[in-house]
Amino acid sequence: MQRTDISDPAYFHKVVDCQWACPAHTPVPEYIRLIAQGRHDEAYWVNWVSNVFPGVLGRTCDRPCEPACRRGRVEEKQAAKPEPVAICRLKRVAADSKTDEFRAMLPKPAAKNGKRVACVGAGPASLAVARDLALEGYAVTVFDGEAKPGGFIRTQIPRFRLPERVIDEECGYILGLGVEWRSGQRIDSMKALLAEGWDAVFVGSGAPRGRDLTLPGRQEAADNIHIGIDWLSSVSFGHVTAVQPRVIVLGGGNTAMDCCRSARRLGASRVTVAVRSGYAQMKASPWEKEDAEHEGIPILDFHVPLAFEHVDGQLTGMRFRKAKPGSEAVEEVVIPCDEVLIAVGQENAFPWIERDAGIAFGDDGLPVLDRTSFQSTLPRVFFGGDAAFGPKNIITAVAHGHEAAVSIDRLLHGEPVTQRPPPHVNLVSQKMGIHEWSYDNAITLDLRSKVPWAAASEALASIKVEVELGFDAQTALKEAQRCLNCDVQTVFAPKLCIECDACVDICPMDCITFTDDGPDLRERLKAPALNLMQDIYVEGGLKTGRVMAKDEDVCLHCGLCAERCPTGAWDMQKFLLVTAKAGASCRDRVSRKEAA
Repeated sequence: MQRTDISDPAYFHKVVDCQWACPAHTPVPEYIRLIAQGRHDEAYWVNWVSNVFPGVLGRTCDRPCEPACRRGRVEEKQAAKPEPVAICRLKRVAADSKTDEFRAMLPKPAAKNGKRVACVGAGPASLAVARDLALEGYAVTVFDGEAKPGGFIRTQIPRFRLPERVIDEECGYILGLGVEWRSGQRIDSMKALLAEGWDAVFVGSGAPRGRDLTLPGRQEAADNIHIGIDWLSSVSFGHVTAVQPRVIVLGGGNTAMDCCRSARRLGASRVTVAVRSGYAQMKASPWEKEDAEHEGIPILDFHVPLAFEHVDGQLTGMRFRKAKPGSEAVEEVVIPCDEVLIAVGQENAFPWIERDAGIAFGDDGLPVLDRTSFQSTLPRVFFGGDAAFGPKNIITAVAHGHEAAVSIDRLLHGEPVTQRPPPHVNLVSQKMGIHEWSYDNAITLDLRSKVPWAAASEALASIKVEVELGFDAQTALKEAQRCLNCDVQTVFAPKLCIECDACVDICPMDCITFTDDGPDLRERLKAPALNLMQDIYVEGGLKTGRVMAKDEDVCLHCGLCAERCPTGAWDMQKFLLVTAKAGASCRDRVSRKEAA
């Protein structure tokens, strides 16, 4: 097999499963170690640089990092339900536990460079662009029709999940960098905006239109049927303060879960979620479904809506076709209700972008974009977040913002926007003594810690009482210690190896093998490497002509191989990957002034 090129930044990056899965490539083990050391300001800083909204994401992230977490794989023999490290909730610990001294860590923006950038919409993508470019001296102006920044973070996520003070604080950090905030200014003409002479325009206006259902009875009973995202916005601004006694929520995504839990808090005595798909196929995150059910809200799967039942325009119920899994039998059922919230998806809407403005749109109504640069067919206009490729999530929007900011910076310095410099990578040995390392590599058998909740009597009585209370210091430390330090890599030096097999004998996961080379290497390892998505570490140059093959998929990064090796052929080296952000580091050419 081909020898592993560990100088390739992607190789060890892929081994850090959580960071690899994160759209913004947050160095997760790095900030978890800082939390374990009680260094919350620095842990928050690591997050802020990468994902911009640690406090927001620590409560609301879709957590793509957690299904990828190695802990869930290696716990299979230990726990009935193997679970990853509570990465997202540890992020919240850093946000909630940081001190006022963190503000001193915020960087000062560079001197103004004379370039002006407009951001349309004040959601996470636009604010990430504004943060990155303001630090580099760009004059950034953010336009939004609402009074406060945050976009859908503020208007669509209920306060019982995300307190407004957290949004205010983290948006304030960005505006505090000198970003001009134009509240109450909804852009209604792209051509008029372009005529103002902006050097670049970023569109981060989200997917603001909720899908409707055109079914019998929809128009007649319209007074008690609402589009989910619009209804959540009305709740957020205090325009809706109560609901009817019996509420049905249509849809299986996270918006549907927010709608049903909000309705429960606004006084509904019976809330039911009906979804077309099976329970397992619902788009909502597993924990969002669990939280809704924990609050006594039933989720009825395989229920296809057929009609809104009404009497003289007064909604009385909904008629569904109920499919029975594994059977051709189908029956119709009527569920009584007084109000319906439709949360079956969102769509992009760009009525304010004239079709002769030079920006091409596809048949799906989305702008035609380069997927690397996020540049539209009008070179100085970029898109990101839900406005780019349709509804996703906050962390994806932030990642889009970073990339769009790089593109804008390169464009305005006369460089190709589709090119990206390789990430900066560090590999630093953690050895301090013969059996001493600069990181904690004791593998705990503790199962995942549970996040405490507010008492149900209190939480369900108000739409503004935060449900999750977060980890206390002791629980946070215990949970942080479950992290396997996947970024501390096992690095092998074949010239030092005497092939004594001591590392093979001591490895608790049987993931190291010394064997003859060949195309069937994966099958001939001491424990076959079955996960084809994860590479195996192959190194030659041994005196016997054999190769060392290590299955990266199940390695615990415990360091026992390095401790046991009598020659130091194995070393534990901390891997840190930093992706390029807007500024001199993302460009091919650096001016003398910037270099100084």
